[in-house]
Amino acid sequence: MSQFALAAGLAWASGLRLYLICFVLGLAGHFQWLELPGQLKLLTDPWLLGASGVLMAGEFIADKVPAFDSFWDALHTFIRGPGGALLAGLAVANGASSDATVLITGLIGGVIATGAHAGKASARVAINHSPEPFSNWGASALEDVGSLGIVWLAWQHPYICLALLALFLLALIWLLPKIFRLLRGTFRTLASFLRKNGSDARPAQLP
Repeated sequence: MSQFALAAGLAWASGLRLYLICFVLGLAGHFQWLELPGQLKLLTDPWLLGASGVLMAGEFIADKVPAFDSFWDALHTFIRGPGGALLAGLAVANGASSDATVLITGLIGGVIATGAHAGKASARVAINHSPEPFSNWGASALEDVGSLGIVWLAWQHPYICLALLALFLLALIWLLPKIFRLLRGTFRTLASFLRKNGSDARPAQLP
């Protein structure tokens, strides 16, 4: 169960900060600060470590630029889910685990990472309606710290991590439809406003 909790925690954190998690785990394993379970030792490869470090730095900047962060999230819709699935599968992959166990854990991890990404991306779109950047920076910093906190919790207190993950998923199921309705109403209002201004700007026709 503790190994599954770690896999689920890694997937959850990956939905927020995939590159940060890969870099920190790879760095900790490289300097032997942690004994990485399963096949997570692959993250200590120098090439993977360098690539994840560069991507982490790029994401750190991109995620704090209003509007561009939503474009970045849209692009990573196709990356964070599979990335979370891969980390979850690697966390339980060892000589004693069957292929079915690794596959099922990876699929569950992919669902968790995709859900976390969907919640993050939707919240960022809502936050970007605010004209000031400080709420955006605060949300980004919270995600940086929160993703690392999730991994630490999964490592040290797996059952608490699983309980919080269950609460997060329930909150996500309740919250996402409301965010989508808010965004849909906002876009409809904006489209109506643009149509009205466009019609007002047309020159009056002569009789």
